[in-house]
Amino acid sequence: MARRIGDFDWSATPLGPISAWSGALLAAVRIMLGQRHACCMFWGPHLIMLYNDAYMHVLGAKECHALGQPFRQIWSDVWEDVRPLVDQTLAGRGTYSEEMRLIMTRNGFDEETFWTFSYSPLYDDDGSVAGLMNITVDMTALVQARRNQQIMQEELLHRIKNILSVTSTVVSSSLRNATTIQEARDTVGARIMALAKAQGLFTGLGDSADITEVMARSIGAHLVGSDRIRLSGPSVPLSSQQAVGLSLALYELATNAAKYGALASPDGVVALSWSVQGDAFALDWQEQGGQPVAPPTREGFGSRLVNMIVPAYFDGEGRAEFLPQGLHYSLRGHLSP
Repeated sequence: MARRIGDFDWSATPLGPISAWSGALLAAVRIMLGQRHACCMFWGPHLIMLYNDAYMHVLGAKECHALGQPFRQIWSDVWEDVRPLVDQTLAGRGTYSEEMRLIMTRNGFDEETFWTFSYSPLYDDDGSVAGLMNITVDMTALVQARRNQQIMQEELLHRIKNILSVTSTVVSSSLRNATTIQEARDTVGARIMALAKAQGLFTGLGDSADITEVMARSIGAHLVGSDRIRLSGPSVPLSSQQAVGLSLALYELATNAAKYGALASPDGVVALSWSVQGDAFALDWQEQGGQPVAPPTREGFGSRLVNMIVPAYFDGEGRAEFLPQGLHYSLRGHLSP
């Protein structure tokens, strides 16, 4: 920038040729060019702009025509935001702003940015304020990282509350429906492990998981080395909450099928199919070839899980039908955006 300033035709600007610049202006330019921080300065009634190497990236696409132009013209997109600070500085009182939010249009589009910067008055040889110097630090990445951290903390708290709520329901319902202490221990342990596997879906997978991954985690033991559960459906990304809910429902259906339904008989199979139209989601679990099934004499946690709790994740409905050929469970709802 020192070379560019030296080669620039300043005679075409209100500052006039460098040979006519005051000692104060030349000193200010040298100080600015020696700064390692991003630094610029504005001089004269029109606040003509000069800047150092570190400031070039601040300008973005504006940099190609910024040198020697008026402050108000180059930074027209933020002029009204900083004008009070400029006026205060030109009155002889320096300013300091921390993480000031500015919507800049540097590269042809609006972008939210944050800056910590100071404006310092620059004095001419006669002692009058002739301009200002701006030393700035781009804080955008730091502010965005802090925002993301806050979002992650809120999401973590939300998930913990959901886990505790489901765990509480699992424990209380399993204990209430168990006939022996051992049955209660086994049921609670198995269901909490299923919940842990469902939550583990998102370790390394981000905020969504494909439905096939959900099924592999939920009913993987029944899928390996056999075709007892036949899958049919497209790849579908599920939100974290819907994936956890569906995982719990599939685990419950597969466990019941292994104990009492199609998977309890050597010839029994399950047809698990799903489809998507727009945001409408449909899933069907159809058992056949197993032992005759009958509706339960009482509604336990498993029934409430598949018929009420899980459908709520999809803003839809769940229904279990005990047909002659075997249990049919249907889930109809909508995918999260």
